[in-house]
Amino acid sequence: MSGGFSDAERERIRERLVAEGRELFAQYGLQKTTISDLTQSVGIANGTFYQFFGSKTDLYVEILDREGEQLLPRLLAPLEDNDDPETAIVAFLTTLMDEIETNPLIRRLLVEPEEMEMLREYHTAEERERDREESLGYIRPFVEAWYEAGDVRGPNPTVVASAIRSVSFLTLHQEDIGEELYDETRDLVIRSVAAGLTTG
Repeated sequence: MSGGFSDAERERIRERLVAEGRELFAQYGLQKTTISDLTQSVGIANGTFYQFFGSKTDLYVEILDREGEQLLPRLLAPLEDNDDPETAIVAFLTTLMDEIETNPLIRRLLVEPEEMEMLREYHTAEERERDREESLGYIRPFVEAWYEAGDVRGPNPTVVASAIRSVSFLTLHQEDIGEELYDETRDLVIRSVAAGLTTG
């Protein structure tokens, strides 16, 4: 037993911190959520929090990691289920952008500069580069197969994968585009990029 808790109690408290943290971070962000907010909702003392996580950023990163693990199969399904590269790219980007637009945790991370800056400070340059490579790595095998088959065009598969991924950044400019134009603009950009990259 560690810190007065059984293994089962530690697991229960840790999972409650993750669940409550996800709700609080999605609503208020990392900066505005306090240790007290997290511990009060779980029913533990502030000091007890550090038996489970070294900092609230550690908790935030674990929540984001779990979010990514749950999201990945949904993102990759369109690539796995469609034989036609153009259709697959459209479905992948639509799924990705729908998730960014509707998932408050991911949305806040991308649209709040201070959230992203705090994560940049948390990770080393090497870790950030590894994460970028990893995010490209999920779609690159599909792009490489299409590239070898002559179904997509571009300088190389990595650039093609990067071009596909970069379309999702359009969601960061939703207000600039305007609510009345955003949906049609988004769909046109997705279709245009998919058609422009494929040779079919």
